[in-house]
Amino acid sequence: MNRAATLAAASVGPDFGALSGAGTLRSMVGALLTYGLLTSALMVIVCAAAWAIASSSGSWQASAKAKTGLFVALGGAVLTGGALAWANWLLDLGASL
Repeated sequence: MNRAATLAAASVGPDFGALSGAGTLRSMVGALLTYGLLTSALMVIVCAAAWAIASSSGSWQASAKAKTGLFVALGGAVLTGGALAWANWLLDLGASL
């Protein structure tokens, strides 16, 4: 019974120092997320401007395509921005189990 209590109280978590390239991998993922978020934010601006110009000129086909591009860019920005927060939440959840 004492061994079971000791195992239940043991803190189990990931050991990021076990891999030699963990720091490099973490910085690479951070850089890719940054580029993805910047690209998505720029595409939101470009598509919103294209939607506004196409709507004011009466081109409903270009307006519809720009609106679709805007929503895709917004979804990409949300997913890219939330990916790091979600990964950190999963790591904290795994460390607390």
